Amino acid sequence: MTFEERKSFLDEKAGLYNNPAFIASDPIQIPHIYNKKEDIEIAAFLTATIAWGNRKSIINSAQKMMQLMGNAPFDFVMNHQKKDLKLAEKFVHRTFNGQDFICFIKNLQNLYQNHGGLETVFQKNAEVESLQPSIHKFKKVFFEINIALNRAEKHVSDPLKGSAAKRINMFLRWMVRNDRKGVDFGIWKSLSPAQLSCPLDVHSGNVARKLGVLTRKQNDAKAVAELDNILRKMDASDPVKYDFALFGLGAFEGF
Repeated sequence: MTFEERKSFLDEKAGLYNNPAFIASDPIQIPHIYNKKEDIEIAAFLTATIAWGNRKSIINSAQKMMQLMGNAPFDFVMNHQKKDLKLAEKFVHRTFNGQDFICFIKNLQNLYQNHGGLETVFQKNAEVESLQPSIHKFKKVFFEINIALNRAEKHVSDPLKGSAAKRINMFLRWMVRNDRKGVDFGIWKSLSPAQLSCPLDVHSGNVARKLGVLTRKQNDAKAVAELDNILRKMDASDPVKYDFALFGLGAFEGF
């Protein structure tokens, strides 16, 4: 398959899966409950944080998170009382437990009170070509309080330490990319889709290798950089639209 043939094939599949029908089976449905920017981004961040394993389980757990926050995530983050956090102690999704959830709530409150919120922190530390260094800096800011609860830090990956950072790259896709089809939100106007990296997971990695657009065997930061290089050649302004193609081919077609 030539480069042009791969591009044409992936363009077709991206168009097939990047449509509103995708939402019903994907964790992105959780932030789609909300209309307010801060509610959307907090719901999206928390949902993406627990997005590993079975997608139905992820969605169910994310719904429980929102319920524990009174289905008003921004208001809960900013105005919660001690008794409210007692309820959050009950939450568990795989290795993300109630103490992690409380840590994230407090850290989000600090982010909005003292750093201008999620978008501002990523935007301040963004580089022209990539948001991967921004993720590294975001993690430092996010965990500047609650240092004693360092077990929660494992739930935010760091690409500068070799991680593919799949979940946070997925969160950034949701926030930054405006697909005009109602799936990705595109509510962060200070960042560009051209800076995004593909949320590399088992499905997208395996498909990318079969198509010859990825040679590295591990799904790590180096693999993300390699995939970025190819996808940016296919579409410099919107490289992560191909996440829909790679994921869809693996998850829905068993490619």
